[in-house]
Amino acid sequence: MEHITLLLAIVVVTALVFDFTNGFHDTANAMATTISTGALKPKAAVAMSAALNLVGAFLSVEVAKTISGGIINEKGIRTEVIFAALVGAILWNLVTWLLGLPSSSSHALFGGLIGAAVMSAGWSSVNGSTVVTKVLLPAVAAPIVAGVASMLATRLTYRINRNVDPAAEKATAKGYRAGQIASAGLVSLAHGTNDAQKTMGIITLALVTGGVLHPGANPPMWVIVSAGMAIAMGTYLGGWRIIRTMGKGLTELAPPQGFAAQSGAATVILASSHLGFSLSTTQVCSGSVMGAGLGRKGGVVRWSTATRMFIAWGLTLPAAGLVGAGAEFLTGQGTWGVVLVAILLIAGSGFIWKLSRRQPVDHNDVTAAATPAESPAESPAEPAGVVTTAIAAVTPPPTVAAVAADLTATIPAPAPVAPADPARPATV
Repeated sequence: MEHITLLLAIVVVTALVFDFTNGFHDTANAMATTISTGALKPKAAVAMSAALNLVGAFLSVEVAKTISGGIINEKGIRTEVIFAALVGAILWNLVTWLLGLPSSSSHALFGGLIGAAVMSAGWSSVNGSTVVTKVLLPAVAAPIVAGVASMLATRLTYRINRNVDPAAEKATAKGYRAGQIASAGLVSLAHGTNDAQKTMGIITLALVTGGVLHPGANPPMWVIVSAGMAIAMGTYLGGWRIIRTMGKGLTELAPPQGFAAQSGAATVILASSHLGFSLSTTQVCSGSVMGAGLGRKGGVVRWSTATRMFIAWGLTLPAAGLVGAGAEFLTGQGTWGVVLVAILLIAGSGFIWKLSRRQPVDHNDVTAAATPAESPAESPAEPAGVVTTAIAAVTPPPTVAAVAADLTATIPAPAPVAPADPARPATV
C-alpha cells in the first residue's frame, strides 16, 4: 500500500462510497417482502441483512475477477477512468433512490465504466463478448428465470395448502414467516457475495492501473474487508424509499408468496455468483416479486409501476455511461478537471439528498402506500392488466365447496318474519 498515490486513494474512497450507496439502494432486494408481510420489523430486518452482506463478501471473488479483468482491457486505462466511472454510477444510484425506483446498481457501475473507458481509449478498450455473455444476457434471462420459478413455487405452495383446516391457517402463516426470514437471510448472503465483489473488482482494477497490482491479481484482503464493511453499513441505513416500492408498489404479498419470491431469487443469485455472472440482484428480486404476485389466484401486479421500473432498467447503462464519459472528458484535462468532477459529485449528491428531505421516508412509514406525488401508479385499486388476466385465466376453477362458502358469505339470508298476534276472543 506504500505505492498508493493521492489520486488512487481518492478513487478507492470513491469506490467505497459507491459500495455504500449500493448497500442502501439494494437493501430492498432482500428485505422488502419480509418487511411488507410483517415477518420482521424494519430495523431488525436491515440489521440482519447488513450482517449477512458482510459475511457474503468473503465467500467468493469470481465476480470481482470478471470486473477487474473482463469487461474492459486493463492496458492503457488510466486511474482517472475508474474515478469517472464511479461518478456516473453513484449519481445514477442516487437519482433512482430519490425516485424510489429499484434500478440496477450493477448496471450503473458497468455503464459508467464502459462510458469512461470509451471516452478515454475508444471502443477497442471494451471486451464486447464479455459484456454480452456476462452482463447483457444475464440481465435479460435472470429476472425471467427468477420470476417463473417464483410463480411456480407460489402456485405449488397454495395448491399444497388448499385443504388446510382454517384453524391451522394461523400456524401455517407463522411457519411461512419463519421460512421467509431464513430465505431473506439467504438473499442477503447472496447479495454480499455478488454485489460487494463488484466494488472489490473496481478497486482491484484501479490498483492495477496504478501499478500497485499486476494484471489478473485477486483482490487483496484489505479490499475485501473494506468493501464488505461499506456495503454492510449502507444496508443497515436502509433504502426505505425503494423498500416501500418493492414491498407495496409492485403487488401485495402474503407470507407464502414472500417465501417463494426470496427462495427463487437467492437460488438464481448464488448460482450466478458461482459462475462469475455479474447480474443485477435488483432485477432478479424484482422479477421474483412479480412472479410471486402472479402465482397467487387473484393476485394483481401493478404493471404501471413495473413499467416505470423497466424504463429505469433500460436507461441505467446508457445514462451512467454518458455521465461517466462526461466525467472522463473533464478528468482528461488535468488536475483541475479531476477536482471539478469531485466538486460536481459532492454538489450533485448534496442536492439530491436535499430534495429527498421534502418527502422523507423512514422505517416508521415504510409499509405505508406511496403518495400520489411519489408514485401515482401505486394505488391498490389499479385494475389487473393483460398479463395478470391471462395468467389468472389458467388458474383451476374453485371447488363446489368453495363456491358454496362464497355464496353463503355474500348472499345474506332473508330476515325472519315475526308471527302475527292471534285474534283475541270476543268478550260478552
